[in-house]
Amino acid sequence: MTHRQLKTGYFALVGLNTVATSYYFNYLFFFLRDQFGFGNKENLCVSALHGLVYIFAAVQCGKFAERRGNIISLKLGFACLTISMVIGAFLQGTTALFVLVAGYTTVLLFTWPALESLVSERESRPGVQQMVGIYNCTWAGAAALAYFTGGKLYDVFGRGAIFWLPAGIFAVQFIFTLWLEKQVPLTQPSATLSPSDAERDGVRSGPHTPETAALHQPVSPKAFLNMAWLASPFAYIAINTLLAVMPGIAGKFGLSPTRVGLFCSVWFFGRFVAFALLWKWAGWHYRFRWLLGAFLLLIGSFMAILLAHELWIVIVAQVFFGFATGLIYYSSLFYSMDVGEASSEHSGWHEAFIGMGIFAGPAVGALALQLAPENPNAGTWAVTALLVCGLVGLVWLRLRRK
Repeated sequence: MTHRQLKTGYFALVGLNTVATSYYFNYLFFFLRDQFGFGNKENLCVSALHGLVYIFAAVQCGKFAERRGNIISLKLGFACLTISMVIGAFLQGTTALFVLVAGYTTVLLFTWPALESLVSERESRPGVQQMVGIYNCTWAGAAALAYFTGGKLYDVFGRGAIFWLPAGIFAVQFIFTLWLEKQVPLTQPSATLSPSDAERDGVRSGPHTPETAALHQPVSPKAFLNMAWLASPFAYIAINTLLAVMPGIAGKFGLSPTRVGLFCSVWFFGRFVAFALLWKWAGWHYRFRWLLGAFLLLIGSFMAILLAHELWIVIVAQVFFGFATGLIYYSSLFYSMDVGEASSEHSGWHEAFIGMGIFAGPAVGALALQLAPENPNAGTWAVTALLVCGLVGLVWLRLRRK
């Protein structure tokens, strides 16, 4: 297979992995509500556990993929994910399911850093931008499709669908990875392409440097990377708090899981559109005002979704929430690849910052509900205060690097 054909295979894995993980984890909160009567506080605790394990697993699994190889990491991850989903379908107690979430999170991180590295390795600067754009649109589109259809599948096939459907997809990914492994050239990457082939395919052959726009700003490219890495976990603070309390939002508006997929997947599609626009328009690269604007939009739309008493407000706010999270995430991944190198270990750190947000938001929300159980919006206000702290930190980083 050619270099580009292999990349197509990796993108197929990205899409399948997103669908499988979205079916499981996004609708796990509805499963816990229906099976064990979990409310917002309990679901936030589950999400916080997922984030805590995610942080450490991302770093270690990224290092594993760097040392042992991305394909080996993928095979191990998909095999273990399949097994974990099959086991989950037979578990009954809450303690066992908490253990399953921790185990699932650990083996999940054998996949994402490896996939991020595979789609961007051996690329020229334009190639990196192209691959990051396709990568983001692939997983964002798959996530939107999964959330949009997941509620209907949950209603039609029952609660067990959140385990069996992902198990089948993970198994397909494992088999597909075995096939892809046979297509990868056995020689070293530098020896697989002649200079003319490398130029034709856009493969990086010289030292990697950031794009020209990075060198005409009052702060260094590394400063933009640090600011994006700061903003990324705060985006996931908002995202994972929102996902964990979605059953509560559904209850407030009388929405079934099917209708949740219909009305509450808007921000997923908004993020997908944002990725497509940001991929094709480079004017936001190394422009602080875009990152700052996205952060402000993140805070305002987050509050609107959780505090609104009208469904139409929730739907409109999701559009802005999707655009805000899209730009923040895209910034983190783009600067990671443009300023640094496309390595599994570097991608592992990118995922670790995401894990910090997955943990911090739900943990703060759950703690607030524990301390102020009489106020149903205590978690929302606490997480909003956390987001404001992130905004202050972002501005401080910008002024400090001036």
